[in-house]
Amino acid sequence: MRLLTRSLLTLFAFLFLFGCAAKQMSTPVVAFEPVQFDKAAYSSKVDNFLIIFDSSSSMAYPKEGVTKFSQAKAVVNQINVTLPEMGQTGGIRSFGHSSKVSKSSTELIYGMEKYSTANLDKSFQKIVEPGGTSPLYKALSDAKEDFKGLSGERNAVVIISDGEEMPGNVLASAKALKEIYGPSICFHTVLVGDSPEGEALLKEISKIGGCLGASGDCGFYTTADLLLKSPEDMACFVESVFLDKKPAPAPVPVVVPKKEIVKEEVWVLGDVLFGSGSSVIKPGAYYLLDDIAARLEKKPGMSIDIQGHTDNIGSAESNKELSLRRAQAVKNYLIGKGIMPNRMTAEGFGFSKPVALNGTDAGRALNRRVEIRPF
Repeated sequence: MRLLTRSLLTLFAFLFLFGCAAKQMSTPVVAFEPVQFDKAAYSSKVDNFLIIFDSSSSMAYPKEGVTKFSQAKAVVNQINVTLPEMGQTGGIRSFGHSSKVSKSSTELIYGMEKYSTANLDKSFQKIVEPGGTSPLYKALSDAKEDFKGLSGERNAVVIISDGEEMPGNVLASAKALKEIYGPSICFHTVLVGDSPEGEALLKEISKIGGCLGASGDCGFYTTADLLLKSPEDMACFVESVFLDKKPAPAPVPVVVPKKEIVKEEVWVLGDVLFGSGSSVIKPGAYYLLDDIAARLEKKPGMSIDIQGHTDNIGSAESNKELSLRRAQAVKNYLIGKGIMPNRMTAEGFGFSKPVALNGTDAGRALNRRVEIRPF
């Protein structure tokens, strides 16, 4: 009897300690200062959006000391504080949550209503813990009713999930939703965790998307790890999914007496200039720099600022150094073509000024560039 009592006490102590450890790893401590978008410079790319949030039991598993559920909630919270209110209709549908959230396997927690940062946050706090199965197929099926009767024809679905242990035919449900709303709807998927099975599924869903109005192709796959790296990465995601940048107003002509008027423009040279990780200019790109040298020879009063940029693969320090070496390589090439050094400055910005989302191959390719700014 004494041995049994001692064994039970040991077991209770183990469970208590394990429970405390689990609680400590459940919520990440992350400082986040959102990028503030100037609403006057943007229009809403979407009329209606729906976030489909995975709160199934597999999301309770930790990844690098933080549960996938906590990481997924951080993604939603950061989207919410970054996205400007621009009259969109928004909603959040949860699936696989615990019975404390809802008795239904999928539930429209917020919306569909005029998007409000405060109201979305208040409703999202109802999702207190994960639990249950992963009926993403049913959440996608129920989304047909979520969009039904809404005005506007630009709809976005953002799926945040680990993609694991999915019953039913998820792709069939996504395709059925696509068949109803056609080219007006697109799917953006965010993988939480590192499951190859989940990655494959979410990539397939993102390919089902079509063309969102006049904004071009839509629908892409990314990961929570990439989005949570920095406020700038989250801002790139929000802009890619939700916002269209308005064209800049035409410059007002200014007459400058006795001086040459230089038209302000930026010459952007893409990643054809350099190989991956290299600052050696490719011979096939010489003609681009020869053209710039010819322009500078025709306008001896023009100077240029050469700015190097990279994607976010690697450390900030190494990328800044690489971007500066690339800018300097362009400057040295132009010096070799007879352009005076005092007409040129060279700077390296690393990955601090992306022009596209680093979570996609296409976006990273756009960020690997050299910009030449005349002044």
